[in-house]
Amino acid sequence: MSSAERLVAVGSANPTKVDATRRVFARLWPDARVEAVAVPSGVRPQPIGWAETRRGALQRARRARAAAAAAVGVGLEGGVVFDRAGRGWLVGVAAVVGPGVFVGTAAGPTVPLPPPIAEAVRRGEELAPVMEAWTGEAARVGPGAIGWLTGGFVTREASWVVTLAAAAAPLFHPDRWDRPVS
Repeated sequence: MSSAERLVAVGSANPTKVDATRRVFARLWPDARVEAVAVPSGVRPQPIGWAETRRGALQRARRARAAAAAAVGVGLEGGVVFDRAGRGWLVGVAAVVGPGVFVGTAAGPTVPLPPPIAEAVRRGEELAPVMEAWTGEAARVGPGAIGWLTGGFVTREASWVVTLAAAAAPLFHPDRWDRPVS
């Protein structure tokens, strides 16, 4: 891929998501240019469940790639999943799409939510404002909800970097990805 083809469009204007995308693609392609493209996810403001969260990430990746005429589109979508016992978990899904092809998706850390937070989300509230009211700290920037929940050990950007790198795995070794083992 030539440098002219190495435009990466991330489906968000959120600085944390854009910076995470820059970190991953700088490692893949040092000459890549990352462009923030605010696009709708096509899912609820607070995705619930793995399927909806993954769908939001894929739709952001596809829409950002198309809007910017980029070689690669990236979508990063946070969500909440509930288990059968009613416990809530903070989740994140990254999606990477290329020219007419799906590259990969990956899920990031799955972090338990305090019961009062999970209950508020189950009632239909969005996680970020609930976390901000409960903790008194920003949930969409800086360390974020995951930073607060992990005592600062895992920041929002670090979580997105790991999740996106996992989704982009086929791009790290494209010459070997489909090669038979034997």
